[in-house]
Amino acid sequence: MSELFWIQLLVVLVCIGVGGRYGGVGLGAAGGLGVCILTLLFGLQPASPPITVLLIIIAVIACTSVLQGAGGLDYLVRIAEKMLRKKPSAITFLGPFICSLFVMFCGTAYVAFAVYPVVAEVAAEAKIRPERPMSMCVIAAGIAVIASPMSAATAGMIAALSMYDVSIIQILGVSIPAFIIGTLCGCLSVFKRGKELENDPEFQRRIAVGDYQSLHAEQREVQAYKPSVGAKVGVLIFGLGVAMVILFGSVKSLLPAWEVGGKMVPLATPALIQMVMLAAALFIIIFSKVPSDKFASGSVFRSGLIGVVGVFGISWMTGTFFDAYRPLFEELFKHMVESWPMLFGLILFCFSAVIFSPSATVAALMPLGAAMGIPPALLVALYPATCGDFIVPGAGQIGCVAFDRTGTTRLGRYVINHSYLRPGFVMVISAVIAGYFISKLVF
Repeated sequence: MSELFWIQLLVVLVCIGVGGRYGGVGLGAAGGLGVCILTLLFGLQPASPPITVLLIIIAVIACTSVLQGAGGLDYLVRIAEKMLRKKPSAITFLGPFICSLFVMFCGTAYVAFAVYPVVAEVAAEAKIRPERPMSMCVIAAGIAVIASPMSAATAGMIAALSMYDVSIIQILGVSIPAFIIGTLCGCLSVFKRGKELENDPEFQRRIAVGDYQSLHAEQREVQAYKPSVGAKVGVLIFGLGVAMVILFGSVKSLLPAWEVGGKMVPLATPALIQMVMLAAALFIIIFSKVPSDKFASGSVFRSGLIGVVGVFGISWMTGTFFDAYRPLFEELFKHMVESWPMLFGLILFCFSAVIFSPSATVAALMPLGAAMGIPPALLVALYPATCGDFIVPGAGQIGCVAFDRTGTTRLGRYVINHSYLRPGFVMVISAVIAGYFISKLVF
């Protein structure tokens, strides 16, 4: 390897490190700077940005934000709250699965934010240490993107494995059961974690100064909420859109096909997701009577666009670097596939831990793994390894520390020694192991 290779690699790593400190837009901007340096200073040919993945993110975020404007997300949150309050003693298991269902349905982890305070409140009322369900809720919601047909990460997987003609139903056939097994293992790992709530020193201190009384006094009345017809219609339309994507994406004979180069080529699944989600957004606008000022004013739209910028910049930079040294990486990955292919999962995990995005990790590395000859079944099995963004606390982890006013959910003195490490590692490792064996049945 030449000196230029190491210098350019250092540029990529520094840009990722600097951008990672700011997340979202900062990450995308740092990626743009990296492309500028690699192209203008070192003369590397810029790669093509992951346009397909970006368009899917935009389409899904547009539809989800319209659903939020129609009141559909708030309606789903109320349903989740009722479910949690019916069985508070099972909050350590129910909380993570309910938060995950939100993410699987909408395709973005941002929608689970509305449920986190409810989980913290229900756990405290049931005298269950909130750290247990809270830590798993954040981890499960973050990793649930691998089990969602609407997520940008799954769209990236479909695009990356297009050369193998892998369908969305094959990917979900592995990722969904692997995710469920991983979530169960993660919940078990925190089921008896730490001291019981009433014996926790920090909680006792907060009781002494009156903090717990204020928490208890802020209980919400969930039965007073009455969803509008528009909210229910919006959820129904969105659900039909998701079902349509799964149906047409798995049954290729239902898709139109065109003759290209002497063979029939069906409509690509990424394009199917884009058109269905945009169409669903229009139907929600019309039938739920969503005001125009609500189309893009919600938190989902803002957060989603921030994610778009992050994926755009960082994927463009890493693609430029990898394309320039493709023969070198081909040789490296060829040896890896022959000796220990699971090592690619470690690379995925470390990369995602730095750039804080499963979708950006998939867009940057999965096409490279597929091009290097790693079998599609193994790549799908390693899909959960793209969710290492819990190592350094982000918005979800920090927010849930604030939501847990009993003080049991912590970040720790050294930042990375936080409440989310144990369930995060347990869930990713168990999901990868489960995915490995399940993929042998699906492929």
